[in-house]
Amino acid sequence: MLACVKSDIGLVRQLNEDSYIFVPPNLFAVADGMGGHAAGEIASNLATKVVKEYVSQHVGSADTVQVLEQAISMANKVVYQTAKNISECAGMGTTVTVVYIDGNMAYWGHVGDSRLYLLRDASIIQLTNDHSLVWELMQSGTITREEAASHPQRNILTRAVGSSEQVKIETGSIQTLPGDILLLCTDGLTNMVSEDEICNVIYSMPDIGEAVDKLISLANEAGGYDNITAVIIKYGVS
Repeated sequence: MLACVKSDIGLVRQLNEDSYIFVPPNLFAVADGMGGHAAGEIASNLATKVVKEYVSQHVGSADTVQVLEQAISMANKVVYQTAKNISECAGMGTTVTVVYIDGNMAYWGHVGDSRLYLLRDASIIQLTNDHSLVWELMQSGTITREEAASHPQRNILTRAVGSSEQVKIETGSIQTLPGDILLLCTDGLTNMVSEDEICNVIYSMPDIGEAVDKLISLANEAGGYDNITAVIIKYGVS
């Protein structure tokens, strides 16, 4: 297995409010913070720190999906209490999408609109749901996926870590195959670069480091309106 990560501030934002966990070969995550001043950066950093520590201490002691769910729940409590106790952090929150790899199994926990994708047989499949207003409109058939991609309210979240005392956490797992690729990314990538473009880049560039660089470059060429973070994990490579 090979893995690579890159985070970029983009062309518009003054701070990079994205954070990530990169602990090959097992633990990976992305988080996209939100809030005034530097609060988004604080939220994503807090969440990834708590998740990393919790998973490292508890993995193997319980079902892996349960550990990921508990890790995000703990992160939610820490971010929520920090936002409640520090006036400068009021209202802050963050997305969190975390993956734990155990052999040929990949387990995930997820809140928000960062995404986990599976690339298999030259196709791309979104494994997580976006916890956003636009996603709900799309799921109900009110708008199409194409309309969702450019909808003016696409950044309105329905769930975020730290925005309330408790948060509903999406979890899942998949058995991976040799040659599979996982992509974890924040919406600074997916709002700027289409899924077809993402798929084409990753499959046309065998070097995943070059592929990550190209994805960041494409997001910036399209405007770079947000911070951009991407993790590529490639199976079947020794």
